[in-house]
Amino acid sequence: MGIARIGTWVVSVVIGLVYGVAGTIGQAAMWGALPVGLIVAIVGTGALLLAVRLLTLDRWSALAAGMGAMIATLVFSGRGPGGSVVVPAPAEGTISTGVIWTIAVPIITALVVAWPSMRAGGRAPASDPAVSDEVGATTPGPDAGTGTTN
Repeated sequence: MGIARIGTWVVSVVIGLVYGVAGTIGQAAMWGALPVGLIVAIVGTGALLLAVRLLTLDRWSALAAGMGAMIATLVFSGRGPGGSVVVPAPAEGTISTGVIWTIAVPIITALVVAWPSMRAGGRAPASDPAVSDEVGATTPGPDAGTGTTN
């Protein structure tokens, strides 16, 4: 495990923390009855996690960013030292955007981390003389079977 990989994880956690704080604070914004803040927070966090996963090709980096967002959500959802509350508890029998946000972050993280890898695993490199076709059979390269050497 290299220092670059550990550095990527650290940066991922920090970026996740930033998105988690922004999402936790912004999720309560409403435009009439439309929860614009919640929509933007969920889409933004999902895009962040997807970008980290696709750019690093590493599930662990996406998990680190998701954990950062979850930690920020947990810390900023509670009562502050001065008694202030960023995410108020919903009224009895209702569900608030804060509750949806708190549940959405781990679900998005799990989906992005658990999504199957899209790497082209079984394909032959372009410089390989035996090129694979779609069916799985191999066809000989241009110099195969001539019996000559240069």
